[in-house]
Formats: sequence, C-alpha cells, structure tokens
Amino acid sequence: MPDPIYALRGVQKSFGGRLVLDVAELELEATQFTAVQGPNGAGKTTLLSILALLLSPDQGRVIYRGSRVPRAGGELTHLRREVTLVAQSAYLFESSALANVAYGLKARGMERRSRAERAEAALERVGLAGFGPRRARKLSGGETQRVALARALVLRPRVLLLDEPFANLDPESAAVFERVLAGLPGEGCTVIMVSHAREQARRLASRVVVMEGGLVVSG
Repeated sequence: MPDPIYALRGVQKSFGGRLVLDVAELELEATQFTAVQGPNGAGKTTLLSILALLLSPDQGRVIYRGSRVPRAGGELTHLRREVTLVAQSAYLFESSALANVAYGLKARGMERRSRAERAEAALERVGLAGFGPRRARKLSGGETQRVALARALVLRPRVLLLDEPFANLDPESAAVFERVLAGLPGEGCTVIMVSHAREQARRLASRVVVMEGGLVVSG
C-alpha cells in the first residue's frame, strides 16, 4: 500500500492559550476525495491551514509525501506550490477575471501567451468561457467563487483544499463545483474539503472525517 500523502502525528495547535486542534493521528490518501465535517469551532479550518502548509503546529509532526514538513526555507516554498487552498470568501484583485486566474502562473514566471491560454481554459472549465475581460469586482458571488476555483485549477495542484466551497453558492455555480471537483481525483489530484454541505459530501467524498472540539472523532 502506498504511503499516505499526509500523515499527522500528535499535532496540536493553540491560539490565545486555548487548544483548538489536537490530532493524535490522521492519514489522508493521495487522489482521494475527503470531506471534513463538524460543528463550528471543531478545528476544521485550523486543520486545513496546516494541511495547506500555511500554519505550523505547536506540537507534533506533519508528514507530506513521506517527509516531515519543514517550518521555513526554500523546501517549504517548493512544497507550498503543490498545494492550493480555496478560501470560503474569495479575494479577487481589482483587475480582469483572466488576470486573476493567471496571477499564480505569472508569479511563477510563465510566458504571457502560455499563461493566458491556460487561464482561458480554466475559466471555460468552470463555465465562464468569455468572462476573461470582465472586471472581477463586477462579478456575482457565484461567479467570483468560480474564478477562485479556476485560479486554483490553473496551477494544476497536487492537492486542492477547499473551505466551505458550497456556502452561499447559487444552484448553477454549485452544480459547476460538483462537476469539476468530482473529476479531480481521477486526474491525480487529492481533494480535501471542509464543508457543512452534507448532501455534497455524501455525493463527492469517498471518505468523511468528523471533528469535534479539535479532535478527529470518526473517519
């Protein structure tokens, strides 16, 4: 059996002296769709930030693809490029939809024509073909979230993390998210989704992890 893409061992995280995450052991398989559920304050978003390699635990080990995640340095920067997080409330720059989607490719030094082609294809994938020239701040809430998803997909991440992606989505945008996310594991992408949307979790996820009080209680 291959090694899990993530293995957490004795991971703890506190804020303001309060322990918000206490995961004794958790393994997440590669190319699997995992949903993480639980009440507010269960530690789901903190877990997601640690999996995104944006937050370091106070205690314990986070192992990614067989190696312990460093706390700083060039190696951590390299690993972060394999993992993309789509936040619940997407922030878009005051530019076009195309420029927003292409931003990460530009930051990585991709040539202008190539990144424009990739960005246009990503917009088409989320049902926004032809939206490239539109100003991002003029988009609806659902369109904004779809642009954020396209911005993540264009990077072709090894791991896609999503924080409540179905919150406040219109039915059309929710259907697009379901269609796109369902296909990602088959393309070799590991998907980990924090969501209160039980129906979508049942349809999409092959595994559901339940958290409560910072603990993994099932899954």
